[in-house]
Amino acid sequence: MDRRATSATAMKEPSMKDHKRLLLIDDDPNLILLVKDYLEFRGYEVITAENGREALEILEHEVPDMIICDVMMPEMDGYTFVEQVRQNERTSWIPVLFLSAKGQSADRVKGLNKGADVYMVKPFEPEELVAQVESSLKQTIRWKEHQTKGGENGSRIQVPFDVQLTPTELKVVQFVARGLANREIAEELNVSQRTVESHVSNMLGKTNLHNRTELARWAIENQMA
Repeated sequence: MDRRATSATAMKEPSMKDHKRLLLIDDDPNLILLVKDYLEFRGYEVITAENGREALEILEHEVPDMIICDVMMPEMDGYTFVEQVRQNERTSWIPVLFLSAKGQSADRVKGLNKGADVYMVKPFEPEELVAQVESSLKQTIRWKEHQTKGGENGSRIQVPFDVQLTPTELKVVQFVARGLANREIAEELNVSQRTVESHVSNMLGKTNLHNRTELARWAIENQMA
């Protein structure tokens, strides 16, 4: 037990894990128990839910740093849940990791296209899960640091206060903020490159911004990405 305690202390990184809260969603109580115990042992705080509907209720009063979600669940599956998370400005920025027993390439593509950032196939190694969690959290920190730097000396991007983006425009600007080219965004959304270019042009007109770089900065500063 002493060795385990020492090991836990050595593995814990206060700058990354302290106060990091994860929302774990799965209808398998055994998996919930095992994953929750392992993540808590590694220094994370874990909230649990049995399905997407219950998780949405939790999100009404909790904003976790990351969501780990099963795909096939009763009441509300992972696909529907993540789509609703991405449509809510308050939660759209939260990184999502899908857990699924389906490991075919088409299943992975569908999961990522639905809004997940990471797709892992069951059964998985706990160490890989922790590595994916840490990678996603680090990426979020980089975005927030970029947002802070963009706002230094009062230099935040200024746009009209009443700008309204369509759901498709919101998806496009999220990809722009991640650094994807129009061709790559077109592939992600299964549309033509010309359609993506049209959406980007429309958003530049709505926001009075001059280029994709400013559009990306605006999206990051306003936690759309």
